[in-house]
Amino acid sequence: MDLKLTNKVAIVLAASKGLGRAIATTLSAEGAKVIIGSRDENELNKTAAEIQKLTGNPVTAIAIDVSKNEEIESFVKKAAAIYGRIDILLNNAGGPPFDKFENFDEQAWQKAFDLNLLSVATMSRLVLPYLKQSGNGRIINIISGSVKSVLANSVLSTSMRMGVVGMAKLMADEFGPYNITVNNVAPGLILTDRIKDTVPKGADPEQALKEKAKSIPLGRIGKPEELAAVVAFLASEQAAYVSGTTIQVDGGANRAIF
Repeated sequence: MDLKLTNKVAIVLAASKGLGRAIATTLSAEGAKVIIGSRDENELNKTAAEIQKLTGNPVTAIAIDVSKNEEIESFVKKAAAIYGRIDILLNNAGGPPFDKFENFDEQAWQKAFDLNLLSVATMSRLVLPYLKQSGNGRIINIISGSVKSVLANSVLSTSMRMGVVGMAKLMADEFGPYNITVNNVAPGLILTDRIKDTVPKGADPEQALKEKAKSIPLGRIGKPEELAAVVAFLASEQAAYVSGTTIQVDGGANRAIF
């Protein structure tokens, strides 16, 4: 299927590794001109070069800490100046730490808010004028499966991601007249460094991951490329009538009916 992404300009955040890298690679392979961002400039430049070599399409790296508004403003100006347009925005950021509610102080809450909620609002607001000009812009937010099913010790992540869900729904209403769609993708267990880091110290990593997969109907942990394929579809012309929704990519792990 031709997703008609050739020469579309896509911003992909937290893209030096993990889900962001997989998404950037998939969009680039589909012909998009990808601009990637993350905090680690050296790693980001390395990733950009590797993706470009793999796909043969241009990939630009711009360092950014999305928890800092001034860096978001600078990033958007630089990104927009490269091609004079932005068609796709993929909001993504590393998740906050896991722990019990009582162990998080005000500073921890503020940091989670800046990283996982305010960054989505600020980036989307600054990119919006370019998405309007595009005529069929896309905003896609990577959130968490915890918005659909309770995940132990995820109070920071769940609180902020739920905020993104509500914001995306209202943005879909407001941006619809400009043919801009706004959607969320909620990963379940996907094999990234964040999942690997949840393995208890001293435990056998392979066995621990197998244990985690037992509750998943498909019997395995997902691959970053499988989630990236869903994002690529949402970015495509074929998904022009999908907006304001949250799509889970979890192998059927969530047992809720709604």
